[in-house]
Amino acid sequence: IAISFNSAESRYRLQELLEKTQQQAEELQSQQEELRQTNEELEEQAKYLRESEAKLQAQQEELQQTNEELEEKTKILEEQKDSIRKKNEELEKARMLLEERAKELEITSKYKSEFLANMSHELRTPLNSLLILSKILRQNKDGNLTEKQIEFAKTIHSAGTELLNIINEILDLAKVESGKIEINIEEVNLKECAQELEKNYHHLAEDKGLSFELKYDERLPKTIRTDEQRLKQIIKNFISNAIKFTNKGGVILSFSKVNSNANLSTSGLDPEKAIAISVIDTGKGIAKEKQKIIFEAFQQEDGTTSRKFGGTGLGLSIAKEMARKLGGEIQVESELGKGSTFTLYISDYEDNGVLEETDARFETTTKNVPPRPIQVTRSESEPIEHQVKDDLANIEKNDRKILIIEDDWKFANILIDVAHERNFKCIVAQIGKTGLKYAEEHLPDAIILDIGLPDIDGWIVMEQLKDNPKTRHIPVHFMSASDKSMEALRMGAIGFLTKPVSMEGLEEAFNKIEEIISKTIKNLLVVEDDEAQCQSIVELIGNNDVQTTTVHSGKEAFELLKTNKFDCMILDLGLEDISGFDLLQMIESEEMINHIPIIIYTGKEISRQEEAKLKRHAESIIIKGVRSPDRLFDEVTLFLHRVERNLPEEKQKILRMIHDKEHLFQGKKILLVDDDMRNVFALTNILEDKGMKVLIGKNGQEGLDVLEENPDVDLILMDIMMPEMDGYTAMRKIRKMKKFNMLPIIALTAKAMKGDRTKCIEAGANDYLPKPVDPDKLLSLLRVWLYR
Repeated sequence: IAISFNSAESRYRLQELLEKTQQQAEELQSQQEELRQTNEELEEQAKYLRESEAKLQAQQEELQQTNEELEEKTKILEEQKDSIRKKNEELEKARMLLEERAKELEITSKYKSEFLANMSHELRTPLNSLLILSKILRQNKDGNLTEKQIEFAKTIHSAGTELLNIINEILDLAKVESGKIEINIEEVNLKECAQELEKNYHHLAEDKGLSFELKYDERLPKTIRTDEQRLKQIIKNFISNAIKFTNKGGVILSFSKVNSNANLSTSGLDPEKAIAISVIDTGKGIAKEKQKIIFEAFQQEDGTTSRKFGGTGLGLSIAKEMARKLGGEIQVESELGKGSTFTLYISDYEDNGVLEETDARFETTTKNVPPRPIQVTRSESEPIEHQVKDDLANIEKNDRKILIIEDDWKFANILIDVAHERNFKCIVAQIGKTGLKYAEEHLPDAIILDIGLPDIDGWIVMEQLKDNPKTRHIPVHFMSASDKSMEALRMGAIGFLTKPVSMEGLEEAFNKIEEIISKTIKNLLVVEDDEAQCQSIVELIGNNDVQTTTVHSGKEAFELLKTNKFDCMILDLGLEDISGFDLLQMIESEEMINHIPIIIYTGKEISRQEEAKLKRHAESIIIKGVRSPDRLFDEVTLFLHRVERNLPEEKQKILRMIHDKEHLFQGKKILLVDDDMRNVFALTNILEDKGMKVLIGKNGQEGLDVLEENPDVDLILMDIMMPEMDGYTAMRKIRKMKKFNMLPIIALTAKAMKGDRTKCIEAGANDYLPKPVDPDKLLSLLRVWLYR
């Protein structure tokens, strides 16, 4: 080595070796540092791993615990699921049981309705005979009954009528409960409705020493859309109860707006749109705990056998359901000893479906007489000389005279004063029957007629006046609290004044009366595009007391009406230029001519909508046919107030044939098919008394046999519920026979439930009459169908 150090090369190598060694030492040192760092990192990682492992172990323990808890919960859920399944099975069984019970209730309800209907049949059948025969006895045509026996017959008839009313109430309840109550929605004049109710009941209240007051809020709408008959039925029930349960004080009928804070949650009515109709009394009141049960069927405030007041307890129950059916509700406020207030809340009916329309085949040709209000009976022999000083005692042959049929003696005296100023003498009748008697005996120049009379209402009086050839021509002017002007004009009235009447109104009415009775020649306008038809109408009407003008176009007719004074117009709907409907609209817009009586005489088939439209403008509608000229002559004679005795004999004969109700029945052959001999006996007496021949069939099959043997039968009265073959089957079989296809059939049934009329019509009946049969209605229907 020492040698090597001595040489330069060796020193260089040694130097190089030392450098390499130093470099390697540095590298080793660097590697060692790296290894130390790595070792520290590894130690750190090992520590992290140890911590992670601990955490994982802890999480594993937690997961294990969670799994154990989940297993426990799963077990509980399984148990709950099993419990729910069992409960669902029980609920399904309960649902099926409820469905079965619902079906049973439906069947029970059906059986109940059927039972009530059948009960009605069983009660009405003997009741039919009772009412008819007691009425025959009461008339005492043979004059062989004593006054006491006649009084007994009246009592029997009155009791039978009361029983019939109870049966009708029970049937109303059955219809309500089964949801089969029918409603007829129309525009109802509220003020007219209120005045008519007040007119009908103030006498009844006065007879009991009570006051009766009407309060009407003029802010109310003029009309609402509802069922007028049902509305009045509800209010009449309130008023009847109020009068019945009030001994002193009075009753108030109130039509008013609804308070904004009123609670109408039961019906959901909007207080802003609803109206309140209240009946307020000063009667004995109703205890708080009884105010709910009075609306339940057959329930009364005092339901004991010793109760003071009678009744079935059905009225309020029916009223409540009817109110609900009309979309309204009833509320009651009452306190014992301080009276009661029953309020009907109602608004425009909201139709959620199509209202049932009247079957087109169910029609009559009788005049459209308005519904007749309930009347309060007053003695027919009531003296009037202490109240009204008329001229009955000093009427002379050539005097101008007016008959006033009016029960309000104060208003009658006013009419007398006005009539005297115009040189009329007056005869006053305060009841309808006396008015009819005076009209026939004295043949007045004109009649002033009220509607709300104590015995028979003015509509019936008007009907009988116009049916009597002696009085048919007499001009009649209505003056009444009930505004039914269009109906009055259709019956032949010359005018209609609504009470309270102004002096201007009275003056105008008397002017019209004087104008008509002083006019000897009447002017008739015929608007018809067919020249041949025009000539035939002129010949039919005649010209001895009528001046007839004919035109072919609507515009020409309109100009003539504005420039000439016509008393009546006959109008065809199909004209050269405009339609009859257009002409009617033009006439309606002209105040000077819109009062003229108009008779529609057309060959055009008109729809129900067109008919309703025409009835707003025209007094009569006649469809051209075989018998239509007779009807046209009859209507023109009515509206021109022609005196029958002044007409040619052949014209008088036409009128007699139309209006001779008894002559129509003579010799007619009627087949009566009914299994109840009591009913057969009663109806046979009525029919034979009118000159008709009656054939009997005890069931449907016997009826068919009798009809085959007597093909000249004029009409059939067919009972529905009969053994062996019922009326439906018998009518279907009759309609299958071509020779009897047009034979009139009137169905008679005591099972007066909804749908019976439709069933009868569908089976072949032309008309329908419920039992117990009202003799007057039966004869009226017979006149219609025998005349056809």
